[in-house]
Amino acid sequence: MKRENVKENFFGTEVHDPYRYLENPEEPLTKKFISEENKKTQKFIKGPLHQNITEELKELYNYSKTSLPTITKNYYFYTENPGLLNQGILYKVNKETKEKQEVLNPNTIEKDGTAALTNYTISPDEEYIAYTISKSGSDWQTIYIKNLNNMEHTQEKLKWCKFTNMAWHPDGNGFYYSRFRDPNTVEPGQESYHNKVYFHKVGTRQKEDKLIFQLPDKKELSFHPFVTEDNKYLILYISEGTKRNNRIYIREINSEKFIKLLDKADASYFPVATHGDNIYIRTNLDAPKERLISINLQKPMKEHWEEIIGEHSTKVMTDVKLVGDNFLVTYMEKAQNLLELFNLKGHKDNEIKLPSIGTVAGVSCRQKSSEVFYAFTSFFTPMTIYSFDLDSQKSIEFNSPKLEFNPKEFETKQVFYTSKDGTKVPMFITYKKGIELDGRNPTVLWGYGGFNISITPNFAPQQIMWLKKGGIHAVANLRGGGELGEEWHKAGMLENKQNVFDDFIAAGEYLIEEGYTSASKLAISGRSNGGLLVGACMTQRPELFGAVICGVPVLDMLRFHKFTVGRYWTGEYGNAEKNKEHFKFMYKYSPLHNVKDNVEYPKTLILTAEVDDRVVPAHALKFAATLKHHYKGDNPILLRVEEKAGHGMGKPIYKIIEEQADTYTFLLKALGEVNETSEQKEESQLSTNNQIEES
Repeated sequence: MKRENVKENFFGTEVHDPYRYLENPEEPLTKKFISEENKKTQKFIKGPLHQNITEELKELYNYSKTSLPTITKNYYFYTENPGLLNQGILYKVNKETKEKQEVLNPNTIEKDGTAALTNYTISPDEEYIAYTISKSGSDWQTIYIKNLNNMEHTQEKLKWCKFTNMAWHPDGNGFYYSRFRDPNTVEPGQESYHNKVYFHKVGTRQKEDKLIFQLPDKKELSFHPFVTEDNKYLILYISEGTKRNNRIYIREINSEKFIKLLDKADASYFPVATHGDNIYIRTNLDAPKERLISINLQKPMKEHWEEIIGEHSTKVMTDVKLVGDNFLVTYMEKAQNLLELFNLKGHKDNEIKLPSIGTVAGVSCRQKSSEVFYAFTSFFTPMTIYSFDLDSQKSIEFNSPKLEFNPKEFETKQVFYTSKDGTKVPMFITYKKGIELDGRNPTVLWGYGGFNISITPNFAPQQIMWLKKGGIHAVANLRGGGELGEEWHKAGMLENKQNVFDDFIAAGEYLIEEGYTSASKLAISGRSNGGLLVGACMTQRPELFGAVICGVPVLDMLRFHKFTVGRYWTGEYGNAEKNKEHFKFMYKYSPLHNVKDNVEYPKTLILTAEVDDRVVPAHALKFAATLKHHYKGDNPILLRVEEKAGHGMGKPIYKIIEEQADTYTFLLKALGEVNETSEQKEESQLSTNNQIEES
C-alpha cells in the first residue's frame, strides 16, 4: 500500500505520517482502501455461523422498547418500538382518556431507516412540538416544527445545529436554540466554532431569527439555552468542548441583559431549578462527589450561597430534580445507582427502592406535580419504565418489556481488583451459572475510562447471546470515568491517561489469574474513547489478548484536534501541537505511533463509519494501514467501514444487528470457539436444508 514521505516536527521530534492521505475521504486511494478492506472483512465473517448469529440477534432484539415519557400538563409523550422497527415512533397519550395518537414516525423519512429523532420539546400550551432529525448518524441536526392539533408541519426548517436543545418561550410562539455557521461558508476545521443563540418565532424563516447571544472573541464556547419551569428565567449553560468546568448566565425571560451568575469556569455547575428568587445548582466546587447549593439571585455573591445537600463521602451525586416540595437525587455508589428523596431543607426523607443492582437511565418529572417516571436497566433487565407517586410513595411498572430468556440462568458479581499502582478498581463479571474457572472461557472485557462517563449495568441483547453461548462479559470501571467522582475522573485524564490503560491491563490479568479465561480466550472491546483504550492496550501488551474490537476509535493523538469536533477533547487528552509536555505523554501512548515491527498483535477488528463526523474514519483507516504494514503474522487485521452511518447515534435496528452479528462472528472465530471443519459442516447442512426446501 502506498506510503508517502509526510513528516511533521513536534518540539524537535520528527514524526512520520505516511498514510495522511487517508484523512481525505474523497481521495481515490482512500476509497479503494475502504472497498478492498471491507471485502476482506466480509470474506472472513460471512457464512453459516454469521447467518445463525444474525437470526439469534433478531430474536433477542424483537421486544417492545419504550422511552422515558416527557410529562406535559395533559399528555405523556414517548417513543415506542414494538420490536424490530428501525426507529421508534413518537406518540402522545392523553392522561385522562388514555387516548394514544401518533405524532411522528421517523421510519417514513428515509426508506432505509437512517433518519433518527434525536430530541424534542413541547410548547407550554401543548400546541407545537419542535424536534431534531439526524440523518445517517451525523451530529448535524435539523429542527422541524409540527402542530400537535392538526398534525401538520410548519414550513420552516432550522439547519446547522449540533447538540442543541429547544427552549420554548412561555407564550409558546417560539423557542431559543443554538446553531453554528453554514459549514459551506467557513474554512475546513472551523465548522464547530462561533456557536450562537437565536430565538425562532414559529411560522417565520430561519434568516429572520433574532440573535440572542454570542461571544465573538471566544469562538470555542458553546451555548445551551434553558427556560426555567416557572417561566421566569432564560438560562445559558456555557461550555468549552467536553471540559466539565462551565459558566452559567441568566436573565429574566423578557429582559435583554444576561447576568454573569457563574463566570469563572472553575467547576461544574448544572442548574436544577428555580424556586422564588433562588436557583438550585448541582456542583463539584469543593465537592468532587458533588453537592446541591442554592444561590439567591438578589444576593448572588459566594458568601451568600447556601448548601442544601452536602457532598456524601462514598456516593456520587449524578442528578437532581425538583418535584413538588422534594429533591429527587440520583446517586452512584460502587458503579450502581440509588434514588433518594430530600425535602427543601436538604433532609433525607425516603429512598425509592429499585428492582435490583442496576442503572437509573433517566428521571422525568415536573415541579408542580407529584408524578415521577424513571427508567431502570441492568445486565439482565431491558429498559423498564416505572411511575412513582410522591403521595403514595409507590413505584408501578409503566412499561415492562418481555423477552424469551431466563435471567435466573446467569449471575453478575462485582469485584475490586488491584491496578499497577495499587489502586482498587471495580469490575462487573457476568456469566452463566455453574461456569468452571478452568481458564478456557471465551471472555469479552469492555471498558471506556474517560470524560467522566460512568459505565454502569446496562442491558444489551448481544451480551445475552454471548452469555448463552458460555461466554463471560466483564466491565471494568476504569479511572477517567465518573463512577467514583471527579477525583476518579482526573486520575485518568491528561498526564494521568496511562492509569486508564494500566487499569484495563490489570483487569485482563485478574480475569486470567482467577481462572475465568486465558490470554488466547480474552478479547477486549471499546468504542470511541474506549477504542483509544483498546488501541493503546493492544500496542502496550499485545500478548495479553487474543482478540480486539476497536470501535469508532480515537487513535491519532497528535492530530485528533484538527478534525470536526476533535478540539472539544483537548481538555481531556491535551494538545500535542501546542504544548510540549502534552506531546511527550500523548506521543508515548498514541496507538497510531506505537505500532512496531516483529510484534505478534492480536486478531483485530476495527470498526468505523463513513459519516462519523465526531470521530472521523481517518483514525481507524490510518491505524489499520499501519498495523498491516508492520505486522506480518497470521492473525487477521480487519477493517469494517459502514455506509450511511455515523458515531452510533440514531442507528437503525437492522444496522445494529448487522454490526453485532459481524462483531460476534469475528469473536467466536478469533477466540477459537468455532473452527473451519465445524463451519463447513454447518454450511453443508444449510445447503442440504435449502435443497430440501427448494424441492
